[in-house]
Amino acid sequence: MGQDIKLTASDNFQFGAYRADPAGSPKGAVVVIQEIFGVNHHIRSVCDRLAKEGYVAIAPSIFDRASPNFQSGYSPDEIAEARKFVANPDWAAMLRDTQAAIDAVKSIGPVGIIGFCLGGSIAFVAATRLAGLKAAIGYYGGAVVRFADETPKVPTQLHFGEKDAGIPLADVETIKAKRPEVEVFVYPGAQHGFHCDERASYDKASADIAWPRSMEFFGKHLQK
Repeated sequence: MGQDIKLTASDNFQFGAYRADPAGSPKGAVVVIQEIFGVNHHIRSVCDRLAKEGYVAIAPSIFDRASPNFQSGYSPDEIAEARKFVANPDWAAMLRDTQAAIDAVKSIGPVGIIGFCLGGSIAFVAATRLAGLKAAIGYYGGAVVRFADETPKVPTQLHFGEKDAGIPLADVETIKAKRPEVEVFVYPGAQHGFHCDERASYDKASADIAWPRSMEFFGKHLQK
């Protein structure tokens, strides 16, 4: 459904991205920010799904600066390898590349952002710091709590799993307390990665609630 394209960041760094376009006239655009596993099969399928919802979807390869074209699956060895990318994340560079993706689709109409895992944290920070967005959604972003003193400039929605081993519920409560204007949802029994149907932690019941909730949020805030 989609195609691989190239983007150029403000520092002239060129990097890859995956773009999926809807069949008809687009309602707007959504930037999709990857997990630590790169712009892999799952992230591409999220873009394709958004295209079916009527949005141009674009997923920038935010690890290209460190490892061009990196894509990973979800075996224990692959997870251990992928974690190396976030041992010391370059937030400024990832945000530059995210801004380039926003800029690439802003002429289409209103732009939203959705991210998962690492991407969930980036989506939140993008809402507080970047230009050109109308709405932001983050799924199980573990670093959101570190940025919770920053105020999103656009409507923001966050999704967390109750049983996420990497994100204590105390962190979620801190986010809720510091950011009462942000919609925060916690899914009973769900683990980290509950939205990804290629992971062992996939929780269909939670994913089937979270996705329509996300689409309703974009439908409300990405109005031409």
